[in-house]
Amino acid sequence: MQIKIYTTTTCPFCKLEKEYLDSKGIKYENIFVDQNPEEAKRLIEQSNQMGVPFTEITKDDGTIAKILGFDKDKINQALGISG
Repeated sequence: MQIKIYTTTTCPFCKLEKEYLDSKGIKYENIFVDQNPEEAKRLIEQSNQMGVPFTEITKDDGTIAKILGFDKDKINQALGISG
């Protein structure tokens, strides 16, 4: 499983999501779109918008869950964990 979180350095909800995943021991790649224009472009291509946090979870079977905002329920469901 691969997890990417598109964030900005000033986003409070991004910080909350990363703290939540850290508390669960879940590894992820943090991508700061406000510091990397190429990744900002990729975010728009993947999600058709520029909101953060935007989480992309690629499961082992190849399916991809895309979650806009810090939504614990959707994250837990995509990861198969309980809150």
